This record gives sequence, C-alpha cells and structure tokens, in this order.
Amino acid sequence: MPMGSKRKHLVFISHSSLDTWIAKQLAREIRAIGAQPFLDEATIEVGADFEDEIRKFLGRAHELVVLMTPWALERKYVWTELGAAWGRKLPIIVLLHGMTPGELQNKPGVPNFLKKRDMIELNDVDQYLKELRDRVRRR
Repeated sequence: MPMGSKRKHLVFISHSSLDTWIAKQLAREIRAIGAQPFLDEATIEVGADFEDEIRKFLGRAHELVVLMTPWALERKYVWTELGAAWGRKLPIIVLLHGMTPGELQNKPGVPNFLKKRDMIELNDVDQYLKELRDRVRRR
C-alpha cells in the first residue's frame, strides 16, 4: 500500500442465510459510511473457496457485526466466525433480532465472551452506525 494511502475500515457481517436481506441492508449502510463490509454472498465469487475467502477477510477485518437471531444460533458458521473474531480480539458487535439480551444470555452453550458484551437491538442499529461513522472518520 502506498505511503499516505488510507486503508478502509473492514467490517465482517456474520449472519444466518435466513437473515440475508437484513444483512444486505446493513452492508449497504456500512458502505455508505465509507467502511468496507464483507457479506459472503455479495463478496465471494461463484466457484471460489468459500471458507478460504471467509478466513482471509476475517484475518484483515477491524470488527465483526453478528446479526444474532434465534435461527443464527443454529448456524455453525456464525459460531466459527465469532470464535475467529474473538481469537483475534476484534470488537464484536452483537445486533439482536427476535430475542432480548437476557434471552441470549440464558441460552445454554452461549460462550461467556458473548454473554458479557453490550448488545443492541436491530431497531437501534443507528447507534452502531453512528459509532462506526466516528471510527471511520478517525482512521
């Protein structure tokens, strides 16, 4: 990367395939702010190694947003992506839809690193987007 060039703030969006429409709207908002979202179906080309592309972007990402819904709890990729982000000590933004923070925290098998996060409801996504805008401006 040339001297003086700014690297985009990279945001990995983890979600269930049942939440693809919502994830696409979130990616559009993130892009409008000036960050670069990673959304598997929009970013990975047909025929590419799906897992390798996910690993590559997660290796460069600055933060992970997880759209946590009751059905996302059942997706192994969501948990794998969360574990990878946690292992890299990335900020993890938990965006809840269809459940409350208390309901998620009381689910068996939800790891402590996720339970202790400050979570927000999907209806409050503007709060996250404002904070992201501030982070992008500071870069």
